Amino acid sequence: MNDVTGKTLVWVLVDDRAGNKSQALGVAKALGLSLGLSLGLAFEVKNIAYNKAASLPNVVLGASFKTLTTSSREALRSPWPDLVIAAGRRTAPVAGHIKKRSGGKTKLVHIMYPGKRGEDDFALIAVPEHDQLAPAENRFEMTGAPHGVTPEVLDEARTQWAGKFDHLPKPHVALIVGGDTKRKSFTPNMAKDLGEQAANLANEAGGSLLITTSRRSSPKATKALLDAVGDIPKTVFKWGDAGDNPYFGYLARADHIIVTGDSVSMCSEACATPKPVYIFAPKALIGDKHARLHDGLYAKGYARPLQALKTLDDWTHARLNAAVDVADAIKKHLED
Repeated sequence: MNDVTGKTLVWVLVDDRAGNKSQALGVAKALGLSLGLSLGLAFEVKNIAYNKAASLPNVVLGASFKTLTTSSREALRSPWPDLVIAAGRRTAPVAGHIKKRSGGKTKLVHIMYPGKRGEDDFALIAVPEHDQLAPAENRFEMTGAPHGVTPEVLDEARTQWAGKFDHLPKPHVALIVGGDTKRKSFTPNMAKDLGEQAANLANEAGGSLLITTSRRSSPKATKALLDAVGDIPKTVFKWGDAGDNPYFGYLARADHIIVTGDSVSMCSEACATPKPVYIFAPKALIGDKHARLHDGLYAKGYARPLQALKTLDDWTHARLNAAVDVADAIKKHLED
């Protein structure tokens, strides 16, 4: 309990990785930080930026602020928090140093494996099932990735985007497109295959496409996708386009969702809706971990493979958000 506020002080570390930000803030929302007063919590979002040292392995860095820019270091000062929520490898040394500066009083919750060095510093490490890590006392396994696509967020988006797609025939099929990853390329040929299959499915159903690309979608792949879609009724929002990003609107108002399997976060967010979700996952794009994620989503009924699908089916599933499970585990630690 913080001596100044009389509440449990929580810091959420947010860096420049969109996936990390979504996961950390998703867990924070699920924990009820936006309603911190009623839960006896006070929270602060700490936006952090890195210098070149962030490329060094954590085993070399140890628990330190060495990777942070000057302004980021200055923003992390006493009073130290009771709890830190962070996501991604690069936040782990920062969180570890906060605990050190607090005299060991700060509890650390980390989303995704932080690396072997300093693992015992963390009260809770939420790791994806598809990572297949050995069990440990402070590890918590989750399906997919935490995120902030809650029913409330979708309800708000449904209202915001009401009527915006009414000129397009139904069913509305959201096509959520990722792109290149560190080890795999989303090639123009893959994009062409995806565009053709999505267009054929929408056409067969007498519907239309709601298309959005990501910052990882290359210009060549984007062009190949849109060329392949052709003149099927559609609305398109390319990454960087002016105007409001319709991503949440697509998730909220689409009747079916097709998502590329290159992103754990995008797949998890698509499955936050109860609507039919189909994953585009050609072997050349998908690594072993992502393949295990997809298999897990298929087995639990959250999604189905797009490959070989000829007709859109109407089916439903439970909403997926690992943030709720992680938040429940955090609450137990706070009560200890």
